[in-house]
Amino acid sequence: MANNTLTPTRADGVRTNALRSGTLPGYAKWACLAGSLAASALVFAVAGWNWPLFGVLGALLYLGSWTIVNAAVRGGRHGSNVFWATLVWIAFFLALVPLVSIIWTVLSNGTRGILEFGFFGSDMAGVTGVQDQAAAAGESGVLGGIKHALIGSLLITLVATLISVPIGLLTSIWLVEYARGGLLARVITFLVDVMTGIPSIVAGLFAAGVLMAHFEFVGGGYSGGNQIMGFTAAVALSVLMIPVVVRSTEEMLRVVPNELREASYALGVRKWRTILRVVIPTAISGIASGVTLAIARVAGETAPILLTAGMAVTTNWNVFKGWMMTLPVFIYQQLMRPTAPSAPDPSTQRAWGAALVLIIIVMLLNLIARFIAAAFAPKQPGR
Repeated sequence: MANNTLTPTRADGVRTNALRSGTLPGYAKWACLAGSLAASALVFAVAGWNWPLFGVLGALLYLGSWTIVNAAVRGGRHGSNVFWATLVWIAFFLALVPLVSIIWTVLSNGTRGILEFGFFGSDMAGVTGVQDQAAAAGESGVLGGIKHALIGSLLITLVATLISVPIGLLTSIWLVEYARGGLLARVITFLVDVMTGIPSIVAGLFAAGVLMAHFEFVGGGYSGGNQIMGFTAAVALSVLMIPVVVRSTEEMLRVVPNELREASYALGVRKWRTILRVVIPTAISGIASGVTLAIARVAGETAPILLTAGMAVTTNWNVFKGWMMTLPVFIYQQLMRPTAPSAPDPSTQRAWGAALVLIIIVMLLNLIARFIAAAFAPKQPGR
């Protein structure tokens, strides 16, 4: 009887296995994918080749064919499940396409620039169109580098971080631990949300206006352009960073269980010490990620830097005096205003190299944030 149950006889007399009925072989998915890609290739071989459209059509054909096969063999519920699961995977790969494309483009174009001798150790002082024309003709190497832009970016971002992180962290602590949802807290939350979407050019205008008013007041009505400096750019970037730090830190502090706070209070620990020794260490992972996100938010800003720090060809270590160059502005200048307009290849090479360095800096910031989160996160017993 057991054998009859496991191997029932069909109407035509063929014996089947009930445990394998309604299933598909392991190669069915790959066969369906290969057939979809082949059909898409056939269509574009006739209509004219286009790689992006080839991938999109192949994905749609695979989605439809794999869903139909599963619905026909395994039933409608399995077909619906396969449809949505496949749609999620397709969306995931589509989201990866721009990221992979950007990384590949910057790597392929920027590697030659960063390998050029003196790219990191020199600035653009003394580099004119004559040198770039000679480099384009192959008579010499590409002169000039990103030393001044790299130092300017690091200094301005560091000052902006020193301004933004304490203000954002203290504001978040007050909103979560002390405000208790009052009117002032709701107003501050609303203003922070508004600041999150503020255009970067407005932040630059605000910083330039504030510093200009200050120097005009101090200088008796004439600023003389003294507000064009690295510190003004840092103020502009801090306007963009503060709301990101506030919102991300606030969400992380709210995730901390109230039981931890109550346990600390029950032991007689004061509120400020509970926040410092219990709440913040528990949420340090999210706080570090939020700060990194805020830094990445402003690392590539160009418009506010142009308004506040200007452009320079020499290295300036003083954020409180003189114009400064940053990597985004350097990329913009090299692309839009080549040193030798008749031979723009050396300037383009410098721009791609600077773009690659900027991406590497953002990646390093993410790695540092993960290291900080792992180093300061609360340790579980026995680990």
